[in-house]
Amino acid sequence: MTVRIDSTWKEHLKDEFDKPYFQQLTQQVRQEYQMGTCYPPGRLIFNAFDLCPFNQVKVVIIGQDPYHEPGQAHGLSFSVQDGIPFPPSLQNIFKEIEQDLGTPIPATGNLTRWAEQGVLLLNATLTVRAHQANSHARLGWQQFTDAAIRALASERTHLVYMLWGGYARSKSSMIDRAHNLVLESVHPSPLSANRGGWFGQHQFSRCNQYLQQNGITPIRW
Repeated sequence: MTVRIDSTWKEHLKDEFDKPYFQQLTQQVRQEYQMGTCYPPGRLIFNAFDLCPFNQVKVVIIGQDPYHEPGQAHGLSFSVQDGIPFPPSLQNIFKEIEQDLGTPIPATGNLTRWAEQGVLLLNATLTVRAHQANSHARLGWQQFTDAAIRALASERTHLVYMLWGGYARSKSSMIDRAHNLVLESVHPSPLSANRGGWFGQHQFSRCNQYLQQNGITPIRW
């Protein structure tokens, strides 16, 4: 299984790669991919890190685990590959951006364009078994992705962390709110969003305002 990960992240996470838990995690993931279909494709497991180098991160959006149906997942949280219908959460994200910024809903749900601007689209668990949500949640990925969040929290400031839903919000204790912006809300999934607390929060305009106030180029959402 050949994977790609940007050299800046390799440097900041090099200690993790040598730890016993990561060696075990790697072995288990290889076995899972050999036994049956898993997502994303092996080469894209670290796609979020590959497209968004450590020193270029501006915004962090934390998801739980990859989409688990064919053709969807490609290593970026909430993103789907070109030509794939928008999952409900992504539909609500685009609706809120349209209401907040007036940006039309795009033709594709591929968020590579965000990642290349400095949005780290990080799933807490980086792999999943086909048709089985959270099936790899216990393999050890969270220790690795938490290490990535801590690395950013300790070495980078003036980042915007978008924490959607209880799971993502549980990561807030790692973040220094005095030197970063933390935007919390319910999850954009219909079950949560339709109860209130997702639409009308203006998170995307607030994000860009904070970046501009700190001399950082805003995101073209």
